[in-house]
Amino acid sequence: MKNLTTLLLMLLLMSCTENQKTDTTKAEKSKYFDYSNSDDQLTGGIKMIPIKTSKGTFNVYTKRMGNNPKMRLLLLHGGPGGTHEEFGNYDGFLPNAEIEYIYYDQLDSYYSDKPNDSTLWTTDHFVEEVEQVRKALNLNKDNFYLLGQSWGGILALEYALKYQGNLKGLIISNMMASAPEYTRYAYEVLGPQMDPSVLKEIMELESAMDFDNPRYSELLMKHYYTEHILRIPLEKWPKSVNLLFEHLNPDIYIFMQGHSEFGMTGNATLKNWDVTGRLKEIKVPTLMLGGKYDTMDPKHMEWMASEVQQGRSVMTNGSHLSQFDDPETYFSGLINFIKDVDSGEFK
Repeated sequence: MKNLTTLLLMLLLMSCTENQKTDTTKAEKSKYFDYSNSDDQLTGGIKMIPIKTSKGTFNVYTKRMGNNPKMRLLLLHGGPGGTHEEFGNYDGFLPNAEIEYIYYDQLDSYYSDKPNDSTLWTTDHFVEEVEQVRKALNLNKDNFYLLGQSWGGILALEYALKYQGNLKGLIISNMMASAPEYTRYAYEVLGPQMDPSVLKEIMELESAMDFDNPRYSELLMKHYYTEHILRIPLEKWPKSVNLLFEHLNPDIYIFMQGHSEFGMTGNATLKNWDVTGRLKEIKVPTLMLGGKYDTMDPKHMEWMASEVQQGRSVMTNGSHLSQFDDPETYFSGLINFIKDVDSGEFK
């Protein structure tokens, strides 16, 4: 009987010890989600940051997700005029890696102020806007990772070329270093892959400047977007992607990117943008994320990684929104890069 009692006591003690270990582990993990004693606790991580411009002060939307003082990732959305909603599935992958990430809508995007002043729609303005956001969020060279997707990739490259001393790591997602090369790839490579009759109709609508014709959008969505923007049937597109398109600001998009989806044409202010000759100036660890079926040339994006001083390339089996149609490759590449840089093991 005494032996039985002793055995039961030992089992009880072991159980308590294991529970204590589990509780301790949970407590340590929960620090990532701990917003207590932070100035954005009441808003759930949201901060409207004042941005000083030549036309006055306006507020931009940011939302912090998680808490990690060593790995803080600021997300630059595409467009121009897109929203942070294109990163909607980051919530499904980065928290488990305990990487803090910050959503951010640039000025004149849906969740931020909209002065609707085209004199502010320049790369110079947006670079300085990012710098003001960085300062407001206390991001620095010891923790600041910057990720830009599509147009956000242009912005991230421009920021790095001016302010790379503030960065710990740079990620360019689904963007080339040259707008003319992007346009050439669209016309010479992607266009000819389409059904000739479909391409002919699209080009006729573009020549007629009939971009508001519902048929133009219909043809693009069915025959181009599902091949090179997001390789998922339209009816299965995630809600966050649909919201991105619903909330897109067409004014700034057309002004900087142009009407056409085949590169940058017409009077688009970005159509001659090219930093291929300056990539060698980038010293910080840099990741190039691309997609095999992207609107951007995969070979060019791989080449970019060899041009910067410390580059790595990850090519997904996805398209322009690779985080949705090949999340396994995309997020493993992103997470491994950030953690390698953080640990000093990046090569």
